Amino acid sequence: MTALARHDRDDAVQTVLAVPGMHCAGCMSKIERGLEGRPGIVSARVNLSARQVTIAHDASVRPRDLVEELDRIGFEAEPRKGALARTQSAVKPLLAPLAVSAFACMNVMLLSVSVWSGADGPTRTMFHWISAAIAIPAILYGGMPFFKSAWGVLRRGRTNMDVPISIGVILATALSFYETVTGGHDAWFDGALMLLAFLLAGRVLDAMMRDRARTGVDALLSHAAQGAMVVAADGTVEWRKADDLAAGMVMRVAAGERLAADGEIVSGGSRFDQSLLTGESAPVPGAAGDRVLAGTLNLDAPVDVRVLAIGQDTTLAEIARLMEAAAQDRSKYVRIADRAARLYAPAVHTLAALTFIGWMIAGAGWYQSLVIAISVLIITCPCALGLAVPVAQVVASGALMRAGIMVKDGSALERLAKADRALLDKTGTLTLGRPVPDPAVLANLPADAAAVALSLASHSRHPISKALAGALTARGIRAVELDGVEERPGEGVFATYQGSKVALRRPEGASGIAVTLEIAGRPTWLIPFADRLRPETNEALTRLAKMGVEASIISGDHTESVAQVARETGLFAQAEASPQDKQDLIRRLQGAGRNVLMVGDGLNDGPALAKADSSIAPGSASDVGLQASDLVFVQDSLMALPRSVKVARSTMRVVKQNFALAVGYNMLAVPLAIAGFVTPMIAALAMSTSSLVVVANSLRLARSAR
Repeated sequence: MTALARHDRDDAVQTVLAVPGMHCAGCMSKIERGLEGRPGIVSARVNLSARQVTIAHDASVRPRDLVEELDRIGFEAEPRKGALARTQSAVKPLLAPLAVSAFACMNVMLLSVSVWSGADGPTRTMFHWISAAIAIPAILYGGMPFFKSAWGVLRRGRTNMDVPISIGVILATALSFYETVTGGHDAWFDGALMLLAFLLAGRVLDAMMRDRARTGVDALLSHAAQGAMVVAADGTVEWRKADDLAAGMVMRVAAGERLAADGEIVSGGSRFDQSLLTGESAPVPGAAGDRVLAGTLNLDAPVDVRVLAIGQDTTLAEIARLMEAAAQDRSKYVRIADRAARLYAPAVHTLAALTFIGWMIAGAGWYQSLVIAISVLIITCPCALGLAVPVAQVVASGALMRAGIMVKDGSALERLAKADRALLDKTGTLTLGRPVPDPAVLANLPADAAAVALSLASHSRHPISKALAGALTARGIRAVELDGVEERPGEGVFATYQGSKVALRRPEGASGIAVTLEIAGRPTWLIPFADRLRPETNEALTRLAKMGVEASIISGDHTESVAQVARETGLFAQAEASPQDKQDLIRRLQGAGRNVLMVGDGLNDGPALAKADSSIAPGSASDVGLQASDLVFVQDSLMALPRSVKVARSTMRVVKQNFALAVGYNMLAVPLAIAGFVTPMIAALAMSTSSLVVVANSLRLARSAR
């Protein structure tokens, strides 16, 4: 059983296999349909972005059997090497073939220009031989991604989009070589190379966008410590890897250290930063008997923790599983290009075969019939189809990048364009996540009290203390000397000033964020803090409403602070929501036919960001929030939301126009090719022209984010 195989609740076993060869929705359906009903296999779910398949099966089925089943379907697979293993990049294997094809194409094209200019006889033959020497090795290398894929499905009696591409390139190259050997007039090495270069360019752009879609789970799991100091029964201390921990062990967690496992505090007390897990912005105090979670940060003092859950049984791992499952659901979204690609291969095969047969019947001979059939294969090359989506997405992504919005997953623009429901987290999303003390209260503090408050605050690393110290310093307050300064976890900072006890502590019973300043013999000052809304929040929400996107708040924070933001924005709000609550709400909305846009920043928002149809996170979000979202905006203003929706809708309009151009090109060019008016070279030029038209149309998106 592999590291990623585990038993689920129904005693079936889940195994995750990496399938690097799948690259479209057609591959997804082939794998899932091919595995369905096989003996011992319960279900199979494909994650296209991660290029993985999760298979639930009987315990009697070995991972090796699953690899063989996938090989039967036409896909090479291997067990995923570990929970923290990085997904292999889909871009890197394509870069070298693209570079070789493009470089060879440019050189062969220069030789072709000489032939077109009138070179004849031995000179033309010499140029053809030089072209063949450059082109044939380059075509063999550059076309390998298509040849391997096509051979993989053909030897199992199947077909895919790469089959007609491979046949067209191989036949064009073989016929060109025949022309070269026999001293013929024409050779089409340049056309074959141009075909490969455009196809590889489209596939690289597409793979770049897909690569960005899958890194959230890895980022989440990286929050767990790699190991912990374990205290043995005899008092000795030994560092152990996280995988070597076991329930019942006692680990010693120093201040500033993250926990490697879920556990229960057995001695000591401290505060823990759980904001990434629970959404609670304030540090949570913990003492003996309290449960603490893997991935959370111990802020104040060392504690001993008895291990209760490790590895895949921790709360952190559970959130990772929620994110992965949500990502799998979303990867089932069938992209427009993938839908079109399903129809492409059989249509082109049929058309080229009928053309060849028709011309043979008409008495044209095998050579002329073959040249015309090759022209049909080349002229119907899906370059324009392959570029229609990725080029539009890349240009739109560049426009958004210049506006301070990063697009991580190009397919998200397709989903974002349909958004009609937005769910917004509060802290760090609607608000800036930077609490500031009430300026009116600070202005009314006596000078000596303000100086004491600054001194106390400067001794703490708590965000509230830092904010108070910064505000007082900005007012020109100078700190005084304190004696016996002590910071008590969960209580505050205590000291003595000129013989009087002073304290900056957490108030009891106050709503919202606040601290009290206490100086013995004097009244107590309550200093409230407020987290400001992002600039232009109400303007952004108004624009979203005008675009038909209904918005509401869902937050893990307590009710009082959420209610205040709800009043300021006029939005309906749900407070104290867990990660599972957020996912459940999204599931209900999707079940009601809504397309949900999730906007959040915390680790606790990760599963919801992955589950929603599309997602956006601010640049200040946690690593997991950044990785789980489709788009990231780096400016404080919330206008990034309506701007992103607007660009996404413009992108989809351009994509549809690109498809219309590609279809129109084929309707005009294909009949000419079938009629024998087009040579393979002219077919390659026509195909390239259609691709350039698609690129030019997509470039109009460059100003769409203004």
